[in-house]
Amino acid sequence: MAAAAVSRALLPAARRRLWGFARGLPVRGAAAQPLYFGGNRLRSTQAATQVVLNVPETRVTCLENGLRVASENSGISTCTVGLWIDAGSRYENEKNNGTAHFLEHMAFKGTKKRTQLDLELEIENMGAHLNAYTSREQTVYYAKAFSKDLPRAVEILADIIQNSTLGEAEIERERGVILREMQEVETNLQEVVFDYLHATAYQNTALGRTILGPTENIKSINRKDLVDYITTHYKGPRIVLAAAGGVCHDELLELAKFHFGDSLCAHKGEIPALPPCKFTGSEIRVRDDKMPLAHLAIAVEAVGWAHPDTICLMVANTLIGNWDRSFGGGMNLSSKLAQLTCHGSLCHSFQSFNTSYTDTGLWGLYMVCEEATVGDMLHAVQQEWMRLCTNVTESEVARAKNLLKTNMLLQLDGSTPICEDIGRQMLCYNRRIPIPELEARIDAVNAEMVREVCTKYIYDKSPAIAALGPIERLPDFNQICSNMRWIQD
Repeated sequence: MAAAAVSRALLPAARRRLWGFARGLPVRGAAAQPLYFGGNRLRSTQAATQVVLNVPETRVTCLENGLRVASENSGISTCTVGLWIDAGSRYENEKNNGTAHFLEHMAFKGTKKRTQLDLELEIENMGAHLNAYTSREQTVYYAKAFSKDLPRAVEILADIIQNSTLGEAEIERERGVILREMQEVETNLQEVVFDYLHATAYQNTALGRTILGPTENIKSINRKDLVDYITTHYKGPRIVLAAAGGVCHDELLELAKFHFGDSLCAHKGEIPALPPCKFTGSEIRVRDDKMPLAHLAIAVEAVGWAHPDTICLMVANTLIGNWDRSFGGGMNLSSKLAQLTCHGSLCHSFQSFNTSYTDTGLWGLYMVCEEATVGDMLHAVQQEWMRLCTNVTESEVARAKNLLKTNMLLQLDGSTPICEDIGRQMLCYNRRIPIPELEARIDAVNAEMVREVCTKYIYDKSPAIAALGPIERLPDFNQICSNMRWIQD
């Protein structure tokens, strides 16, 4: 981690947010494609157009070079401002995999105007925080500061992405830092399992590669690789300057014009589409009987943010829920799978997830079990998945919808998560979806729709599986696939 208030997220954003409700509905390049469900479109539109008190407006302006400026003014004394860039590890190839994350590490190592020490002292003296993270599809640099320091924060962000020196000595230092970070990630079994899951689900594609990149790439990445990545991807139409808290949109717009108006190259023609990443039902098993617990992730192919089935899958994900032994609840837990798990002592913990990308996604469950119960736990999971396809009730769906909306609102508490929500939605959807519109879309879901959508994506589908540890009793892949059709008790 960088010194004092200048810090980086140790783990990429996609990892850090894997288990929570996906904030907002970022859908790249699909502003004219509203998410709705057939005849419920009118209901959603009517609810979304109602006047909602105490909800600040999200104002959006596009500069001539394509950079979008978006902000929400809540009138508080602090603000968060950041640059959301449509560039992550998915834009890399086998030779330069790891460059986006390496570049994030170099963000605070000095610019033509500021040394690393100057930058750190300036941020600390402002009482501000500077941060960055990389995901598979996005790179983000942002600052949290007093509202009066918004101009300085924007100037620092502009300096970082446009004038970083990328010195050879700093590159060599960060090379060692990243290699140590990779060793730390290897000790986090959850991270390891999810990298395995992506590797088998998206074989030989960009999504199958890790965000950090392979060791041999980290040892060979040089200044030219970093400069090439910046000049290729840091274009005006691929960047959003987002802000939330005590920010005046007109002031932010003038700052954007001054610092970015003439310096960011406008992209010639249309931005190239991402190459498709095909999902493959398959498995990776790494048996290690010396480990005390088995770690397993199972997932089916889901959909990208733009797809109309996204919200139904979010509701289904909430229906499965999560559980671990530290929870106080027992058989009275609302999640049916949690009830089964608690009653039979089938696992130490499980967490459902719904991870979406531009054109695909992974919907599934991660579990930590003892060797003796790994097979029984997987059986219970697949049994519950089949129940979602056939017998889920209206009362269960109503509870899940309420919980989903609550999680969504709780994760928008503070200027930083709101700024993240704005930046991500603008980058991917080209607008910020109002909360009442999103709530109306969730409310439009019913049990019949959940059964229909779950049948579409789960029933009789070959899953991707990543398993690590003492997994001798894990059923073979053909048996697991057959259980995706029906399981007899």
